[in-house]
Amino acid sequence: MTSTLKLVFAGLLSLTLTACDTTPPPENTQAPGVMVTATVESPDTQISAFFAKVYEREVAQNPETQTSLGLDTNTQDAWYDRSDTAAAANIIEQKADLEGLKTFDRDALSHDKRLSYDIFEYKVEQTISDAQFRRQLYVVDQFRGQVTNRVSLLLNAHKIENIKDAEDYIARIIALENVYGEYTARLQDRAAFGVMTPAFAYDDMISDIGGLGTGYPIEDSESRHALLDDFTNKIENLDLTADAKTALLGRVEAAISGPFKAGIDRLVAEIDRQSRLVDGSHGVWALPDGEAFYKAQIKKYSTLDLSADQVHQMGLDDVARIHKEMLTIMETLGFKGSLQDFFVFARTDPSNFYSNDSAGREAFLADARSQTVEIFAVADQYFNKLPKAALEVRQVEAWRENSTSIAFYEGPSKDGSRPGYYYANLKDMTSYQKSVATAITYHEGVPGHHFQIALAQELQGLPMFRKYSSYGAYTEGWALYAERLAKEMGFYKDPMSDFGRLHDEIWRSARLVIDTGIHAKRWTREQAIDYFRQNTPLSEGDMVTEVERFFVWPGQALGYKIGMMKILELRAKAEAELGDAYDIRDFHGVIIGKGAMPLPILEREVEAYIAAKRKK
Repeated sequence: MTSTLKLVFAGLLSLTLTACDTTPPPENTQAPGVMVTATVESPDTQISAFFAKVYEREVAQNPETQTSLGLDTNTQDAWYDRSDTAAAANIIEQKADLEGLKTFDRDALSHDKRLSYDIFEYKVEQTISDAQFRRQLYVVDQFRGQVTNRVSLLLNAHKIENIKDAEDYIARIIALENVYGEYTARLQDRAAFGVMTPAFAYDDMISDIGGLGTGYPIEDSESRHALLDDFTNKIENLDLTADAKTALLGRVEAAISGPFKAGIDRLVAEIDRQSRLVDGSHGVWALPDGEAFYKAQIKKYSTLDLSADQVHQMGLDDVARIHKEMLTIMETLGFKGSLQDFFVFARTDPSNFYSNDSAGREAFLADARSQTVEIFAVADQYFNKLPKAALEVRQVEAWRENSTSIAFYEGPSKDGSRPGYYYANLKDMTSYQKSVATAITYHEGVPGHHFQIALAQELQGLPMFRKYSSYGAYTEGWALYAERLAKEMGFYKDPMSDFGRLHDEIWRSARLVIDTGIHAKRWTREQAIDYFRQNTPLSEGDMVTEVERFFVWPGQALGYKIGMMKILELRAKAEAELGDAYDIRDFHGVIIGKGAMPLPILEREVEAYIAAKRKK
């Protein structure tokens, strides 16, 4: 454990360390007859130390987490070990952690520590359960950026403030050869097991990953590699001679054109080999133990015990409900024709799109920034506590446009040096209907992901594992709820923008139908796209991207709508039972003021809030 990491956790452990001090006590100087009482650690103090120790170990094992948190440690030249061997060792540790947790008397803990106990227990049990299906997970796909994310970490989180930081940056580039070699080995193992990425994904994977192996200094090109540009910019302000900087640049060029390129080439060669072996594009029902795997994914991402049939029907019912709301807006606008005709209008009306050029991209970013400012201006009417971290709206870098979603959020650093980022993928502006872009900003930025994730990181007295935990149904459910909340806050000022909000909502409702259709009902890619086409106003490009995402990331898309439904259900319950005593700011404090948690535990917290409020 590095000294920096020890300092990070010193505050959490200080009470325990004081009680465990092995320094001999001073002689008793008290008057005869005065009782001396030994300090006894409370159960809360003991379990806090336990949580801190586990988190300390996990962070120490993950250099990438250390970098993302902005910690200055001695492992910034390394990468997290994602090998099967390391994963198996981690499960042994997780089982030991669960046994350690069971040594505490839950009933002796305060309410907040019981909450931490329950969340920790759920987290560890879920991790252990997931391990049985590790080989069913796709090692690399066209959507999640498993390979490009390593480069992204260097560009966006690896700081260079001194010569050691620069040396570590170079070492990490060199080490990517082994990282990509490990990906290659796992790809080969999964193929032998009967698990290969669906056929449609290979062209994009080869293009995106192979693209990392282009540009100067790998080839004689006017286009410079993103890593070289980033390194050049980051060492600019170092107190070094021109010769020293030139030497560093020579080394980074050698690292990129040598070991880094070699690792990329071998990985792409294996992906290309498998592209000629894969048998079509199927849901996970076609994988070994595919049915059990999908059932486990539903539980993982929803945090609820739901069958595929239940989820499918929930989606069908909600799509029908939203269609009725859309018809009302269509009538308000005076549109003549069917709902499907209106979908075509929304997809094709030029006034509903930004121009597909630099001016259109700048207009999108300006709108998103303006909408963010507007939300902050009224947020205190809906929230008792807001994050201190700033939010920055950014365009996705060109080098990773093909391997990221249309928009996503990255949380701020622990030390506050880096704000939260709302990234928008603006490669193809024909994918951004203006009426929809507003809702996406509320989802990814404020009052969505930024309010929840950044606030969790800033909460005082919360165990570190709760500050940085994420549960799909909770995190994405909140963000989708936030899209709807923005309407209550006075936004979506015209019928078409409100239609855009419903566009985003029905998109998530349709996911319940399509994800279960693909993986449980054996729908083809074409069937899935056609369901989107008939029931939503998504653009053709978005339909394809979405469906291909569902194929390679089974179950993940279910959390958005299921989580939103649960939050709305809990809000309705609080409103009904509390009446005039209900305060939306207090309710939101319960939902996002304690860090992420599984939905069943969130429900218990809301019930406890209602009970406490009624007593008053």
